This record gives sequence, C-alpha cells and structure tokens, in this order.
Amino acid sequence: MNRSAMKSNRLHALLALFLTLWMGLAPAYGASKEMIQLQTQVDQLQQQMTQMNQSFNERMGVMKNLVEKNTDAANKVTAAINDLQAVITKQQQDRAGQIDQISGQIQALNDTMDELKVRLAKVNKQLEDMQAAQQSLAAQQSQQQQQAQAMAQAPPPDVLYNNALRDYNGAKNDLATQEFTDYVKFYPNTDLAGNAYFYLAEIQFRAGNFKKAAEQYDLVLQNFPSGNKAAAAQLKKGYALLELGQAEEGTQELKHVIQRYPRTNEATQARERLRKAGTAPKNR
Repeated sequence: MNRSAMKSNRLHALLALFLTLWMGLAPAYGASKEMIQLQTQVDQLQQQMTQMNQSFNERMGVMKNLVEKNTDAANKVTAAINDLQAVITKQQQDRAGQIDQISGQIQALNDTMDELKVRLAKVNKQLEDMQAAQQSLAAQQSQQQQQAQAMAQAPPPDVLYNNALRDYNGAKNDLATQEFTDYVKFYPNTDLAGNAYFYLAEIQFRAGNFKKAAEQYDLVLQNFPSGNKAAAAQLKKGYALLELGQAEEGTQELKHVIQRYPRTNEATQARERLRKAGTAPKNR
C-alpha cells in the first residue's frame, strides 16, 4: 500500500470518529441542518480525496511506465555500446594481427632483397673477374704476338749477344745497353742471359749508378746462381754497396764471395778489399 492510500484511510477514520462523537452529543429528535451540511462537505471532501488519489496513482503509473521505458532504453544503449566496444576491440585485434603479418612479410621481403643483393654482388664479382681474366688473357696474347713478331725480326741469339759484347768493349754503352736488353727480352732462358744481366750492371757501375748496378747484379744472383758470372756479380754487388756507403752490407757480400767461391780470382779480390778495409777474415 502506498503513502497516498494510507493518508486517505487515516482521514476517513478521523471523519467517521468525529461524526460518531458529534452524533452522540446531538439531540435525539434528529440531525440538524448544520449536520446535513457537514455530512455533505465530508462526502465532497472524500470524493476529492478519492479523485486526487486516483489521479496520483495514474500519474505514478505513467511515471513508472516512463521510468521502465527509460531503463529499458538505457539498458539497450548500454548493450549497444558494449557490442560496439567489442566490435572495435575485435577490429583493433584483427588490425594488430594484420599489421604483424604485414610486418613479417615486409621483413621477409627485406631479407630476400638482402640475399639477392649478396648474390648479385657475387655475380658482379664473378663477371668482373671473368672480364679481368679475359683482358689479361687478351693482353698476354697480344704481348706474346708482339714478342713473336719481335723475335721473328730479332737477330739470332749468338749474333745479338756478340754485337752487344763488341759494343760494350768498344765503350758504346748506350748501344750495348739496348742490345743486352733486347737479348734478355727475346732470349731470357739461355745460358748467356745471365751474362747479359751482368754486363748491364757493369754499364751502370761504370756510369756511377751504384744503386741500379747493385739491383742488376742481384738479378744475376737470383736468376742464375750457378752461372759463370755469379761470383763476379756478388763481388761487384759488394763493391756497389760500399760505394753507396752501406759498409756492413757490402762487407757481408765480399765475405760471401770468399765463402762460396774460395779458389776464384773474385775471392782473392774480395780478400784484398777487406784487407784494405781492415775487415779481412782470418785464413783457415
């Protein structure tokens, strides 16, 4: 029971109690005019109270209906928001998965590209090596052809060597240098090639080019260690080093002459030079 009904029942009870008391105090011969009017007013008041109560109940019903509708609408909105949030969350998760997948694919493509670059670099290197080898082979072929043509035009080895030696003995150093150079160029593997290197060194020594002379003597020792000019080349290399002020190196070369060729004229000359320098080895 609501509060309005409780108030209405309480008012009815009070009115009934009042009427009962008043009627008990009234004369026995009947109700007066005032009693009738009061009863009429009470009835009217009850009708008004009933109407007010009915109107209040109707309005409360309407309000309750509105509240229920608003509640349902709010619940629906809340459910729609939750559904929308779930959809958005799922879309975000799907997009995150797609982004991860795309990132993985991009990384795989980058790795493949790096591998292709490495392979391409290897292929380019191989092509460059092949081109270099081809160019080197072509250069060698061209050089061989030129050498073959030059050798076809060059004098025979004995003629060329004798001409060079004749010009060397005649102090025609420039012509002898060209002829000995041609000899070692066209006939580098003959026995006289070591002699040609030696005389080229001798020409440099005569001209005072002791550094160049030492290098030429060294070519004789390296390429023809058992040739007939080996002892002389080592002796003169020692002389050239002494002339260059390299006393220790020059002395060592002279000592090697004595050790390697003890019974030769070159060994005797080496001992004499060392004796003058005060570094001659003791006779064994």
